[in-house]
Order: sequence, then C-alpha cells, then structure tokens
Amino acid sequence: METLLDRAHLDRQTFGDADLAREVLGLFSEQCARLTPGLADPGLAPGTRADLAHTLKGSALGVGAARVAALADRLEAALRAGEGETAQGLEPALAQAVRETLALL
Repeated sequence: METLLDRAHLDRQTFGDADLAREVLGLFSEQCARLTPGLADPGLAPGTRADLAHTLKGSALGVGAARVAALADRLEAALRAGEGETAQGLEPALAQAVRETLALL
C-alpha cells in the first residue's frame, strides 16, 4: 500500500525549505477541502468528477501524498471509463486517505 505522506519527496520538492513545505501542504489541504465534496457528488457529471480527481491527483503527487494520488488516479480512470460502480467503491477509500493524510499535517 502506498504511503500517506512521503516526507523525503516533499523535502526534495521544497528544496528542504520547511516554510515552503508548510505553505505547500497548506495549499494541498485547501485543495482537498475544495475538491473532495465534488468527487462524491452524484449530481455532477462523471467527466467533471474525473477532472476533479485528476486535479487532486496532481496536487497529491506534488506533495508526496502517494495513497491519495493512487486512489484519485483509479477514481479518475473509473469515471472516464463509465465504471460507476467501481467509482462508487473507490470514493470512501479516497475520502479516508485524504482524512488520514491531512491528519498527518
């Protein structure tokens, strides 16, 4: 299973600058708060939800949140493929990974 937060990756991305790391993690946290409600909203079109998952995946990759990135990637793929049942099964796992990752921050 992927790690929640790869601190070595974050350190490389922020050049060892602790203040920059805090700022980037703050932005990641804000983005999670903005994106996750839409990911679980069945009223949104699958393509829109896939775009949200794609954005979350990119953000997670940037900070080293590997588990969130992997689950967002799988959710994006399921939504783009029209696999609604698979997407529905992934949503709780992604939400849990986001909660656990944010708790580490």
